[in-house]
Amino acid sequence: MMNDLMRLTGKKALVTGSNQGIGKAIALALAGQGANVLIHCRDETVSGQQAVAEVEALGVRSGLIVEDLAGSEAAERVYDQARQLFGAIDILVLNASVQIRRPWTAVTDADFNEQTTVNWQRTLELLQRFVPDMQQSGWGRILTIGSVQQLKPHPQMMAYAASKAAVSNLVRNLAAQVGKDGITVNNLAPGVILTNRNTEALTDETYREQVRSRIPVGFFGETQDCAALALLLCSEAGRYITGQDIYVDGGMSL
Repeated sequence: MMNDLMRLTGKKALVTGSNQGIGKAIALALAGQGANVLIHCRDETVSGQQAVAEVEALGVRSGLIVEDLAGSEAAERVYDQARQLFGAIDILVLNASVQIRRPWTAVTDADFNEQTTVNWQRTLELLQRFVPDMQQSGWGRILTIGSVQQLKPHPQMMAYAASKAAVSNLVRNLAAQVGKDGITVNNLAPGVILTNRNTEALTDETYREQVRSRIPVGFFGETQDCAALALLLCSEAGRYITGQDIYVDGGMSL
């Protein structure tokens, strides 16, 4: 029974920032349950095509959308390409984000604008475009990818942390409005997951152990830790979960 609720056969998904890391793991998890999954990346790179091939190897359809979300009208272009490739999207996972490490006193206008534009403004704009199709079909799953920094902001990522907190507020707001349409909206907030973004920062052994010491379970997470929860929230098994901010962080947010 539970396996049936997790199945996504015939559903059409778009995962932004899915050529690597958490986004790719989620894309593959959805595809593994039968969803057709569009891959999105910022630049035309080999990794994007590789992710498409890995999705298709699971016996479902895929395709690649290349679009820098920092650009004006980016949300409209992503939506148009998704419609051309798949038609209406059932599952929207908003994972792509920009993270700039800098002391708060040195944050520039450009730093602030890029992070708030990609992480927050484009989230709203993509929702404005994709949600009406879900409302028309009477079913939809929306998952934003936040950060443990919503509660415990890193001192060198003030703008990034604030943008993620803003999205979690947006999620609660939207969930209350579209629940009656068969759409759930949730935020998955990872802690320290061993992605390319984090592994570079963790190469310093002293810093690595300082970070690890703040995680109650005592180890760093893997991308599949996020993908498992994403699959629940994006399937019929998660139909009664909406407006939630759920941490996958080994207890770091405690």
